[in-house]
Amino acid sequence: MNFLAHGWLARGGSDDFLYGNLIADGVKGVDLDAWGAGVAAGIRHHRRVDAYIDRHPVLLEVKARAPREGRRVAGIALDLMWDHCLARRLTVAERDWLVARCYRLLDARPAPDRLAAMMPALVRQDWLRGYADFRFTCRAVAGLGRRLSGPNRLAALLPWLERDYLALDEAFTRLWPDIEAHLDVPFDPNDTGSVDAQPQAADRIAGRH
Repeated sequence: MNFLAHGWLARGGSDDFLYGNLIADGVKGVDLDAWGAGVAAGIRHHRRVDAYIDRHPVLLEVKARAPREGRRVAGIALDLMWDHCLARRLTVAERDWLVARCYRLLDARPAPDRLAAMMPALVRQDWLRGYADFRFTCRAVAGLGRRLSGPNRLAALLPWLERDYLALDEAFTRLWPDIEAHLDVPFDPNDTGSVDAQPQAADRIAGRH
């Protein structure tokens, strides 16, 4: 999963918890003492989500269908594809509430070094809303590929994403409800940071798959 999906799963937690989920890819190692308890809990939750998805039967099935030469990096492309699928399923109210909260946190706090340059661009260029557009998502996949060494194997996967679009979207309808059932964080009614102005349907998206 990418930023939007991680943010959605973590939306029920505190601002610290949500922030930890958003910046977890920029944090190395298991020693999280440098972070506050809430941020550290968010980082750990992000890692649990990644580990659960990486061994999920639906994901393994989809990766097996990827072109052989791009199979090693297919998981990266799929992370962004799942954000696209989720973005298309969120209502405008759900999306705008979540995106505004994520951007507020990312604007207010510096990201770790590995994400320090990326996060301001993510907010400024409105990536989280952009993922609803497939062409935007494809450009994001290719852009990530340019950050890796060697030939752009992620860009080489774009024809597969387009060709198998309907099958990938169908796979998401099987993957996502299970992810939510196991890893969605419930809202804490005592935490006004997580519940303030949330759309009433924010915890009912699974019923629309």
